[in-house]
Amino acid sequence: MLHPSYAELINVVNSEVEEGEDPVVNSRYSIVMATAKRARQIIAGDEELVDGKGKKALSVAVEELNQGKIKILCDDAAEEESSEADAE
Repeated sequence: MLHPSYAELINVVNSEVEEGEDPVVNSRYSIVMATAKRARQIIAGDEELVDGKGKKALSVAVEELNQGKIKILCDDAAEEESSEADAE
C-alpha cells in the first residue's frame, strides 16, 4: 500500500479550498502529473524542500506535496501566474 495514499494527498492539496469553491484536484491523475513534474525538477537540480537523503526524486516529490511544501495550482491560477510573469 502506498503511503500517503492518493486520497490523503488529494485532501492535503484541497485543504486550503474554501467552502463552496471547486477543489484544486479531483483525480489521481492530477496528483501523478504534479509529483512527476516536481520529480523532474529535482532531477534537473532544483533544491529539495524536505530531507531526501537516500530517497528517489519521486518519493521526495510526494513527501513535499504531503507536507504542503509545494502546491498544485488550478488552471486559472496557473494562467494568472503565467500572465503576471510575462508582464514583468
